[in-house]
Amino acid sequence: MPTAKLTARPLARLALTVAAGTLLLSACSSTSTVPSSASSGGPVSVVAAFYPLEYAATSVGGDAVSVTTLTPPGVEPHDLELTAAQVAEIASADVVLYVKGFQPAVDEAVQQQAADRAIDVSDGLTLLAGTGEGEESAVDPHVWLAPLNMATIASTIGTRFATLNPAAADAIGTRTTEFGDSMSQLDARFTAGLAQCASRDLVVSHDAFGYLADAYDLTQIGISGLSPEAEPSPARLKEVAELVRDTGITTIYHETLVDPKIAQTIADETGATSAVLDPLEGLAPDSTGDYLTVMDQNLATLQSGQSCT
Repeated sequence: MPTAKLTARPLARLALTVAAGTLLLSACSSTSTVPSSASSGGPVSVVAAFYPLEYAATSVGGDAVSVTTLTPPGVEPHDLELTAAQVAEIASADVVLYVKGFQPAVDEAVQQQAADRAIDVSDGLTLLAGTGEGEESAVDPHVWLAPLNMATIASTIGTRFATLNPAAADAIGTRTTEFGDSMSQLDARFTAGLAQCASRDLVVSHDAFGYLADAYDLTQIGISGLSPEAEPSPARLKEVAELVRDTGITTIYHETLVDPKIAQTIADETGATSAVLDPLEGLAPDSTGDYLTVMDQNLATLQSGQSCT
């Protein structure tokens, strides 16, 4: 994530400081002494940083795990500020699932409270560089938007769950295999559905779709960079608008949980239409969908917007 985001968290740091002090008094600040819930007969306690990791954890773990999510529905996760209670949850969990570099407050809490029990689910995946303004060296954290990455994530966390709860290892293994199969089937639907498209240029409000684009031979063109709150420069707005006009792009994609005004402005200026493409960073509060149903809706949106046959 952009460096500025790492230093602009006074409230998050205050919460971390207060919580860390409390935990120092109650647990001598030793993460290695936290007992496994499963070792005492209960489910593995899991803290997931945001929705896709919650989805993978509950799908693979089933009743062998108890999952708490740090990012509530409807909250844009990039700028999550942790409460003292949430830091305490991180400190006491058997497993913490996160993506390093995506949520700075979570990164800091993990480093201080759960370094030996956290899983950076992007570790071991092939990572992409950010392509937005000033982000040439930044790593794109949006790994979950490639279904085969999600299969790998599930395998990684399933192995940890089975280690912590050996009695449930067979069931966890079965669910992990089933989850991988569902991701392979989703990948096949995307591959077939996006094989023949009039346009392979994907104009999006911010660079959240790099892994999806890379997996299915699309070219992501982000109006903003990796952070949805980064304001694009006038030069960037002009550049994207000219590209849309010159190449005949018909659809500009904006996101759930983020103000669509920038994408809508370019759509209005160029005569393109706008459509919602969900980065699955979180579900809307009233959503009845899940990762699979939202991704299938994304596929339908792309097939329409990219004029695929």
